[in-house]
Amino acid sequence: MTTIPETMQAVRLHGVGFENLKVDRVPVPRPNDNQLLARVDAAGVCASNLKIIAQGSEHTFINGIDLKKFPAQLGDEGCITVVTAGKNLRDRFPVGKRYCIQPAVDHPPINHRERYRNGGEGMQKVAVGYGLPGHLAQYMLVTEETIEAGCILPVPDESMPFFAAALCEPISCAISGQDRHVHIFQKTPASPREARLGLLPGGVTLIVGAGPMGRMHAEAALRFKPRCVIVIDIAESRLQWVRDVLVQRAGAAGVEMHALANEAGLELMRKASHGLGADDIIVAVGVRDLQIRAQAWLARGGTLNLFGGLKRGEHIIDLDTLRVHYDDIRVVGSSGGSPADIVETLRMVAAGEFDPGLHMTMVGSLDQAPRSLEMVKNTETEGKIVLYPNISPTPLTPARKWRRSDEEAFLRERS
Repeated sequence: MTTIPETMQAVRLHGVGFENLKVDRVPVPRPNDNQLLARVDAAGVCASNLKIIAQGSEHTFINGIDLKKFPAQLGDEGCITVVTAGKNLRDRFPVGKRYCIQPAVDHPPINHRERYRNGGEGMQKVAVGYGLPGHLAQYMLVTEETIEAGCILPVPDESMPFFAAALCEPISCAISGQDRHVHIFQKTPASPREARLGLLPGGVTLIVGAGPMGRMHAEAALRFKPRCVIVIDIAESRLQWVRDVLVQRAGAAGVEMHALANEAGLELMRKASHGLGADDIIVAVGVRDLQIRAQAWLARGGTLNLFGGLKRGEHIIDLDTLRVHYDDIRVVGSSGGSPADIVETLRMVAAGEFDPGLHMTMVGSLDQAPRSLEMVKNTETEGKIVLYPNISPTPLTPARKWRRSDEEAFLRERS
């Protein structure tokens, strides 16, 4: 903890495309009086990185930064330990304390404004792993923006594995998305209306897509106790994962869960809802046709969550305004969480209400980041990949149903 090296490895993007993604040897940054230096204990590999790789300087959160001059240190998912605190922060952030970071930082840029387009004029949000240093490095600088926005959150249980804390960020995106669902209740026809957030308890929930985020949505849905959760996909291997891993967990929570091919799942949804449609639908894939069709699958008063983002240029879709007008359906969406969502996810993981280890697929060292992102791009992996930046070079290794004991043994052998 007291020995900080002069240099470190960091995964940095120098321009558009995978050919500009490199694992560099760079100086370890030194914090000023209002910053923190943290060791990265574990870093998740997020599909969102594919957007910055494809867009480079045009990405919203890069906003014109010349990546050839100022490469972006990637990584928006991770678990960190403070190793140095600036003198103005030492009482708040003790050395050795572990944290998770909410990467979507609701704060204008403070540092290096001149690097952004028009000096960062009009920017109200910055992001870790984009304009701010990310987790795909051995150490990362936690800057004033992140601290002032309240986006550095303490890990509540020191026994929580590094990988579990690292995956709290993507899990929090599912928590945030589901909290945007709205249902209207009245005790009697003459009573005032009451709006409640979340999936409908005792209702029918349809999740479209059984990829990593669809699976997290399926497990997160259990906290609302819907009567039935139906997960649909075109890939049998993904559906089998849901059957093998989540169906029994759902049953223990008193929730009926099914994983079926698209049309079979829709038929079951119609039967389970007695022909009324799903009360909640989460489209966890960025497929334009499915986002349009899903409007017709909703029950009256239902909520459709367009969770999977569409490509710019394909993002305008038809909206059935008659259903909005006469059937009171709602269309919502979200692109990430907030600090409150990270706090709730950390609580759920610490309490055993969500098991991040079920969603793991591979682990490795930091040099495996480019290969990991290629695998995510080519859908060669069914779950989450977590990298440990401070271990010796290690190829990607299967890590299904990963546990604290697995992590400890893995790190001990490679320290």
